[in-house]
Amino acid sequence: MSAYLKITLKKSLSGQSEYQRRVVKGLGLRKLNSFVVKPNRPEIRGMVAKVLHLVYCQEIEAPDAAISGRS
Repeated sequence: MSAYLKITLKKSLSGQSEYQRRVVKGLGLRKLNSFVVKPNRPEIRGMVAKVLHLVYCQEIEAPDAAISGRS
């Protein structure tokens, strides 16, 4: 299992429930196509599962790999 998750916001929050908006904000996502790198932990995976239809999640080995585009 990889050590980190790269989470990208792919769909707009307009029309979504307040709960889903809070989950996305809790993940640290703000604008479309923005991404964050989070540790691969059960808490983060649970948050991603709640908004999976809004985000794209990719497993990566190192946090710097997300910035340079390597995986």
